[in-house]
Formats: sequence, C-alpha cells, structure tokens
Amino acid sequence: MSVVKLPKAAVFGAANGVMFMTFFGALWASIGIIGSHGLGDPWTLILSGVMTLILLSGAISLFGKARNINHAIEPEEIVHRRNINRKFGLIFGLEGLAIFIASVICNMIDYFEIFFPIMAIIVGIHFFPLARLFRENFYYGTGVTLCIIGVITLFLPINATFSNVTLIATSTFVGYSSALTLWVTGLRIWTAMLKKLKQS
Repeated sequence: MSVVKLPKAAVFGAANGVMFMTFFGALWASIGIIGSHGLGDPWTLILSGVMTLILLSGAISLFGKARNINHAIEPEEIVHRRNINRKFGLIFGLEGLAIFIASVICNMIDYFEIFFPIMAIIVGIHFFPLARLFRENFYYGTGVTLCIIGVITLFLPINATFSNVTLIATSTFVGYSSALTLWVTGLRIWTAMLKKLKQS
C-alpha cells in the first residue's frame, strides 16, 4: 500500500486557516466582551485568552510541520496552489468590501446597531465558496451557523439587563456566538490536518 505524501502547501494552508480563526475569533470575542459591560468578568476574558493561545499554538505547530516537509513540489501543485490563493484572495476581498459597504450604509441610515449581525451573515456567506474551494464540507456548517447567528441577532433587543448589569444584548450574543463558532472551526482544521499528517 503506497503512502500519499501530503502537499507542503496544504499544511501551510491549514496553518493559515487556523491563524485566521484565531485572529477573527478573538475579534468577535472582544465584541462580545465590550457589549457585555463587564458581565462574566474576568472569566470571559480568560476564556478568550486561553482559546486564542491554544489556536495560536496550533497554527505555529502546523507552520513548523510544513517547513519540515522536504519532498519535491510538483509543478502542477504549484499552479494549483496559486489558483487557490488567487481565488481565496478574491473571496476574502469581496467579503471585506461587503462589510465595508454594510458599515457605510448602517452609518448613513443611523442604524449601526444592525451592523454586527449583518457582518456575521456576510462572514457566514463567505464560508460557502471557501468550502468548495478547499473541499472542506465542515465550512458549510460554519457558514450556516454564522448566518443563523446573524439572523437571530437581528430580532434580539438591543439592550438587556442581567444581574443588575445593562448590556448590549445584540453585541454580546453575536460576539460570543461567532467567536465560539470560529474557535470550533479552527480546532477542526487543526485536528483534521494532524490526522492527515499521521496518515501521510
């Protein structure tokens, strides 16, 4: 039985994916922490820090493993990865443009409180072409989850009071829920790549 060598670029791609989930997971968590106005402190901040460190260590370990792959890179693989990187850049750029336009429109109509749920929906939608591009069905689940989180947030009251703390309910819910979704996705990318590396 022949062993299929895992492409070096694939491992680098997984490492970059985990790094993206680390950064944007922390960003969404910060939105939740700010919106909660201190509710749950310091545990929410500790959880965010721990998850960020775990995923960051995962990304770094994958970068290290990718650098240790020494087998020759086929020309077809180089062309294939360039195409993937180009398409990924296009998808990521369109996502950023859509978020920017949403921000401008929300400011123009003086209704910025709906920006974060709309952003969650946009981020969720961008996972669908990524799922096809990277052939990772798990991304469909991530996309659907983020879209559902965004839609639910649109129907939540802006402010709510818990334990005598008045918080921004929409920011708290969409921030923590989106962060959790991206953290789970990052862990999935990491563990799936480790499994592939063991089999290669």
